[in-house]
Amino acid sequence: MADNGTLVNIPLWDGQRYQDDCDVVWDSGIIRGIRPHADGLSSAGTDTDRTIRADTPGMDGLCVIPGLIDTHLHLWYPTGNRRIADTSAWPLYTPPEERSLHVLGNALACMRNGVTTMRDMSSHSTEMAVARALDEQVVPGPRLLVNGEVGMSAGHGDLFTPPRARQRNPVADSPDECRKLVRSWAREGTTGIKLYLSGGVLSMGDKVGWRNQTIAEIRATIDEAHALGFQVAAHTHTVEGIQIALDEHVDSIEHATAMTDEQMDAIAERHIPVAPTLLINDRIAHGDVPVSPEARDKARRIVEHRDDMFRKAADRGVRFVLGTDACSSLVAYGDQMEEVRDMVRVFGWNAERALHAATADAADAMRIGDTIGRLQAGYGADLLVMRGRPWERIEDLRLDNIVAVISRGALVRGTLPRTAV
Repeated sequence: MADNGTLVNIPLWDGQRYQDDCDVVWDSGIIRGIRPHADGLSSAGTDTDRTIRADTPGMDGLCVIPGLIDTHLHLWYPTGNRRIADTSAWPLYTPPEERSLHVLGNALACMRNGVTTMRDMSSHSTEMAVARALDEQVVPGPRLLVNGEVGMSAGHGDLFTPPRARQRNPVADSPDECRKLVRSWAREGTTGIKLYLSGGVLSMGDKVGWRNQTIAEIRATIDEAHALGFQVAAHTHTVEGIQIALDEHVDSIEHATAMTDEQMDAIAERHIPVAPTLLINDRIAHGDVPVSPEARDKARRIVEHRDDMFRKAADRGVRFVLGTDACSSLVAYGDQMEEVRDMVRVFGWNAERALHAATADAADAMRIGDTIGRLQAGYGADLLVMRGRPWERIEDLRLDNIVAVISRGALVRGTLPRTAV
């Protein structure tokens, strides 16, 4: 599949600011130039069948924006046309070779729906293998980062597996075991580490308020991860968990559905990214998706005062970035645009601020903002051709407004009509 192309005379939002009618040229998956159309298109890329003009009949009202970046999702869920009654047990009887195809299928679904970079936030060897295959371009696909999980027995991560099942993912129950598990994920090819500082909603049999692991275990995980150059993402729904995250210097906070004013100020001052995962907790709490009564009750307590708290946090400068917790049946691999629209509603942001959180700032949060997340020369060619002006009207950021998705320079959804330049 070709990884070169040209967009001619099209409005562009580059991840930070609007630029009027531009010519965009990419080759070998890299943006080679962006310039005002009046300056004339470079000869590079003009002899291509992937050229679109904003003045082509039927193509007025188009724009181009960076591909979206979801910093927090889960790809291990079953996909395809066979209904799985109990997804928690599915990994126990499905071999890893087969699971890897589901992981890949879910990643491709995200990509086709405008998410060209994503981070799996509780990865094991299967997700890491898929990430390597995508990087090696075994199949055309998105950019996938993977965070190996380090959690305790009976912790949030462990209890996604039914409690009495004997076949379980690895856990760590001492500082030495934590260090060993970080090293094991490093050997498998992880790009980051996830740890748990509280219980969670969908785990079976725990409480949201449970502290997960001792301070010594948490400290060992973070120290080992940082020694190996990995970012550490911390799951927490509690004030206690956020304080541990701040005291122990994690690199991002996931969910953060309870925080004090003082913690908001500290998070803002230190510019720590927070993935708010709005949709999933709302849908569980409101009974919009099929979950256990236990999970629904947990979510109801979490969201009861969350929106007011998040609005205050946003006003104080907390750095929220796009993170959905997408996991198939609860938040689909394509609901990211709805999540961004919800960020505008909850945080009181304008459209451009929310879109920045879903592109350039999400890339910066994962320390890859020097290569993706923006449309400029030398960056990866991950871009969306859209109808409307989503940086001005967030309601234009919708799946049915996607005209084309380009990931790593390859056209993976839609068509770009052939025209003379």
